[in-house]
Amino acid sequence: MSDVYVVGVDMIKFGRFPERTVPDLGAEAALMALDDCGLTIQDMEALYCGNLGQASGMVGQRLLQQIGQTGMPVVNCANACATGATAFREAWTSIKAGLYDLTLAVGVEQMGKGLLGGGGGGSGIPKEGLLGSGTMPAVFAEAGQEHARQYGTTFEQFAKVSVKNHHHSTMNPKAMYQIETPLDTVMNSEMISYPNTKLMCSVNVDGSAAAVLASEKKVKELGLMSRAVKVRASVLTSDPWQERDLVMPDVNSCTRNAAAAAYEMAGIGPEDIDLVELHDCFATAEILHYENLGLCGDGEAGRMIDDGEVALGGRIPVNVSGGLLSKGHPLGATGIANIYEVSTHLRGEAGGRQVEGARFGMTHVIGLGSACGIHILEKVA
Repeated sequence: MSDVYVVGVDMIKFGRFPERTVPDLGAEAALMALDDCGLTIQDMEALYCGNLGQASGMVGQRLLQQIGQTGMPVVNCANACATGATAFREAWTSIKAGLYDLTLAVGVEQMGKGLLGGGGGGSGIPKEGLLGSGTMPAVFAEAGQEHARQYGTTFEQFAKVSVKNHHHSTMNPKAMYQIETPLDTVMNSEMISYPNTKLMCSVNVDGSAAAVLASEKKVKELGLMSRAVKVRASVLTSDPWQERDLVMPDVNSCTRNAAAAAYEMAGIGPEDIDLVELHDCFATAEILHYENLGLCGDGEAGRMIDDGEVALGGRIPVNVSGGLLSKGHPLGATGIANIYEVSTHLRGEAGGRQVEGARFGMTHVIGLGSACGIHILEKVA
C-alpha cells in the first residue's frame, strides 16, 4: 500500500457570508488547494466532500458545476463535527487502497449565527432534564464539571484555554476573530452554561477548506515532495459499548480509542508530537482532550494550562490557529482546516505563529453521536 501525502492544502478566511452559497464557498477552497500544488480539477480522480447542513444536497456535485465537471466519482460525507475529517480520511483510504493516485477532499459549511443544539430527534421528557441540557453548551459544561469533581479543575483554568486560543488567533489572518481576551473578560462574559461563558464557546461561522492528496508515486512523478506532508496515521472511531451512566454523553472514549490507534499506526507516541489542533468546541472540551490524547496524565490538564505547556512556545502548543473558540467552527470544514493548519507549520510557512522545528503534528475532531477523527502528519522534506 502506498504512503499518502498532502500536496496541496488551503482554507478561506472564516467569517459570515450570507450572500454566498455553500457550493460557492467550497469551490473557492478547492481552487485554492489545487493552486497550492499547481494542479487542476482535471487532474483529480475522485472528490470527497464534507458538509452537514445540506447533507442531502449533493454539495460535491454542485461544487464541480463551478470548477469543472469531469465525470469523476463524488462522495458526499456527513458525520457531525467530524465531517471534514471523514471526507479527508475517505480520500486517504482510496489512495491507500490503490484505487487512485490523486484525490481532492473539501469541507464546507454555512452556519450563520445562533445556538448549536443537539442533533437528531426524540419525543417525551428527556431523562437528563427539562431545559437546555440537550444543547452542546450544556453537554460540555456537564463534562467539564465532572472533570472538576474528579480532579479539582477550576473555572479559571477552563477560562485560560480561551485566553490562550484568542491570543493565538491574533497571529492567524484566516481566523474569524483576531482579538485578545484577558482572563477577567473571559470569566465575566455572559454565562452560557457553567463553567462555559460566551467567550468559552466556539464561534459559528461560514468557511471551507480543501486538501489534495497523492500517492508516493505521483508525488515523485510531479516533483512535489519538497512541500509534501506525509499522512502517518488516519483513524476514525465511534462510541464503544460500555456500562456507564447514559444520562451524560460520553465525550472521551472514542477520542481515547482513536488516539491509541493513531499512535500505533504512526509508530510514535504523544511525546513525539510537536503541535496539536484539537476540538475545542468549548473551553472545557480542550482540557478534557489534553488527557484523552495522551498529552498529559489524567488529572494533569489544569496544570498544563497553568504552566503554559500548551501555548505557543510551550512544550506542546495546542490550537495555535486560535482553535474553534476564535478561528471559528464551520462544522463540515473544521477537520480539513485543522489539516491545513498543521501542514502549514510542518512546511515552515506559519509566519508569526510558527511552531519552530515541527516534525509531527496531530489533528483531532469529535462529533457527538459519536465520531472521532484523528490524523498524524509528518514533515518529510
